[in-house]
Amino acid sequence: MSLRTEPRRPSSEDRLDAILHALSDRTRRALGPAMVGELAKPIAMTRVAVSKHLRVLENARLVSRTIDGRVHRCALRSEPLQEVERWLAGYRAFWTEKLEALARFAEDGDRKNG
Repeated sequence: MSLRTEPRRPSSEDRLDAILHALSDRTRRALGPAMVGELAKPIAMTRVAVSKHLRVLENARLVSRTIDGRVHRCALRSEPLQEVERWLAGYRAFWTEKLEALARFAEDGDRKNG
C-alpha cells in the first residue's frame, strides 16, 4: 500500500520569498526584456551565468520565456510585483501609524516642557 501525496502548492509567503530573493541581486534587476544572448553582452557575463539568473527570475514568476527554435526571448512580468506591493502596503500602514503616534508624543512633550 502506497500513500500518494500531492505536491505542496507554494504559499503566498513562499512566493513572496522567491520574488524578494530574485530581486535581491542587482544583476537580475538589471536584466530587461531581450534574448538571452543580448542580455549577456552589456554586463560582460556568459550566457550560462545569465541563464542561471533567469531561472531564479522565472521561478519567482518575474520573467516569462518563449522559445522559438534556438532563440529564447524573455519578458518581464509585473504581476508578482503586485504581491510585493500588497505586502509593503501592510507595513506602510503600520509604520505610518507608528510614526504619527511618535510625532504626537514628541509634540505633547514639547508643549509640556515649553
